[in-house]
Amino acid sequence: MQKTFKIVDEDGIHARPATALVNTATKFKTTEAFAESNGKKVTLKSILGVLSLGLEMGDTLTLIAEGEEEAAVLEKLSEVMIKEGLGELHE
Repeated sequence: MQKTFKIVDEDGIHARPATALVNTATKFKTTEAFAESNGKKVTLKSILGVLSLGLEMGDTLTLIAEGEEEAAVLEKLSEVMIKEGLGELHE
C-alpha cells in the first residue's frame, strides 16, 4: 500500500518532522515502512535515511507500507504529514 504527498512545508522535511515520521514507523514491528522520492527509496525507520532524501517544498514523497499492519501504518504516517503541515495528499 502507498500514498503520495506533495511537500507543502516551506522548510521541506527537516529533522523535527523526519523524527515524527520515524517514531511513528518504528511503533509498528510487523510492518516495514519506506519513503520514496526522486527514484530513491529509504526505510522510514532511519532518520538519516529520511533526511538523505533532501525533500524540499514542491517535491513529492511516496510513503509505502508492507506487512500485517500496512493500512494502520499508512493512516498514522498520513496523520503526521497533514497535522505537521508537511504535505498534502497528491493524486
